[in-house]
Amino acid sequence: MAKIRFWASPRLLYPLIILLLVGLLACGYFYFLRPVTTVILVRHAEKNIEPDNPNPDLSPEGRARAQELVHVLGSTGVTAIYATQYGRTQQTVQPLAERLSLPVSRIDSGNTPELVKQIKSNHTGGVVFVAGHNSTVPAIIAALGGGTYPTIPETEYDNMFIVTLYRFRKASTVKMKYGSAVPAQGNQQMMSK
Repeated sequence: MAKIRFWASPRLLYPLIILLLVGLLACGYFYFLRPVTTVILVRHAEKNIEPDNPNPDLSPEGRARAQELVHVLGSTGVTAIYATQYGRTQQTVQPLAERLSLPVSRIDSGNTPELVKQIKSNHTGGVVFVAGHNSTVPAIIAALGGGTYPTIPETEYDNMFIVTLYRFRKASTVKMKYGSAVPAQGNQQMMSK
């Protein structure tokens, strides 16, 4: 009985090599190129100007911007929503949470490491939406490995950051705008956060 030698028979060797290459390319795609987790971050929408109130509600402009998030993110596959303990971030995510029938996970605005830990351990492969503040959004992006961004100017509410976390590559960040860029009246008097 003759032994079959793969290396001596091109009819058998070439399909085997092609099969191995296709397998390696597929594995490479899933382990090195495919995005694992997407994190979408925004600063809360416009808030009422109340210098003596540390937790003001959204203004009418802010409520309209929160509705715009439903239009922009309603079909993006968001699987989890986070907002800080402040009413303005909760109100910013509420319309989207209602549309998607998702709970809003509350996270302390001063505890970026805990938020990043929850995103990385509980939402791998998902699309996570986070509403923060003008100083915390850049801090979250940096903690996710998405680069360094300055504090968001007090009069800007239309920034959206999309951080893509890869399994074995450095995270990438895209900064874009959504909704109206017209600042609410009186924002010059606003306090930080």
